[in-house]
Amino acid sequence: MYPNPMKRKIKAGELVLGTGLPAFTPAFATRVARTGVDFLWIDTEHSPFGAESLEAVPVLVRNQGVAPMIRVAWNDPHLIKKAMDVGASAIMVPQVNTAEEAARAVQYTFYPPIGQRGISPHWPHVAGRDWLDTIRTANDETVLIVQIESVEAYRNLEAIAAVPGIDVLLVGPMDLSASLGRITQMQSPEVQEIMEAIPRRLAGSGVMIGTTLTDVSEIQQKYRWGYRFLNIGDPMHYGLRAVAQHVEALRANPRGEPAA
Repeated sequence: MYPNPMKRKIKAGELVLGTGLPAFTPAFATRVARTGVDFLWIDTEHSPFGAESLEAVPVLVRNQGVAPMIRVAWNDPHLIKKAMDVGASAIMVPQVNTAEEAARAVQYTFYPPIGQRGISPHWPHVAGRDWLDTIRTANDETVLIVQIESVEAYRNLEAIAAVPGIDVLLVGPMDLSASLGRITQMQSPEVQEIMEAIPRRLAGSGVMIGTTLTDVSEIQQKYRWGYRFLNIGDPMHYGLRAVAQHVEALRANPRGEPAA
């Protein structure tokens, strides 16, 4: 649980895999954390929930040896502080377009001397961890992911990656498609050319490149391109697809008769 095992894998350049957590409940979080993933993506940007809705979920995820990665709604010190204090070991910040914005994310995420985040975490009390030791070692386990989701961010790619404290740049293909004037067209040549170019441009930078997709063959393609931090859809997406397929099969052949 502690320190964050995902931090070591990122530093070593190893493959890091995660999936989304569509329901912030203890039972669901614990079961999803047992799938073998390195992190669970807990999204408070595009969900109606904030850090106050998570309660002990990040701690339960930590107990499975998995990193709770909370995506905050914006590059805001109040949102980041609350997400960290409730138990996130990784923070994802959306819509980072410049090195200055990336530097602010570092300031908001880390304790001094790296950043300026206020000190009084809640989660160690829930987890039964030594409070003072957790504070002293927090910077060593914290992972910061910033999202590259626009043409502006792509233009500033090297400057963003050079900001000390950034562990992962995660490319958001949907928002990138909108920025390119190809909204929802994530397979368009414009989007794919940028996605293929980003790992090449940042080779040797020490920053891991990530993205989020649902199709396994496309995820494997991105791995070949140099992506090593990969979110694999979420259980609701895959589960609903399986249910729909079963319903279709049973409506067509409820008795299981052999095909004529």
